[in-house]
Amino acid sequence: MIHAIFETGGKQYRVKEGDEIFIERLEAEAEKKVKFDKVLAILNEENPVIGSPYIKGASVTAKVIKNGKSKKIIVFKMNRRKGYRRKQGHRQPYTKLQISKIAVKAQKAEE
Repeated sequence: MIHAIFETGGKQYRVKEGDEIFIERLEAEAEKKVKFDKVLAILNEENPVIGSPYIKGASVTAKVIKNGKSKKIIVFKMNRRKGYRRKQGHRQPYTKLQISKIAVKAQKAEE
């Protein structure tokens, strides 16, 4: 089982082929393919490869399942005895992906 750690949207994700993950929203439509080149590590039993910071020639390919918004969270601020109350809602946009392929062309870390 090969795992990959890649970076997108300021976060890092550990995935294997077939995984479905939620990431920060991408400007890609449903059923489109996206490719991530910022691969930090490829992990398998025989020889794990760690990049410094990225692995040259490695990529993670995924299919966009859908774009959407998560459940609403309520942000409520209040100062007691001062009459200050602020209520605000927030829905974070996301993209749901299905990982289709983890590819490694070169086994050498980027300089």
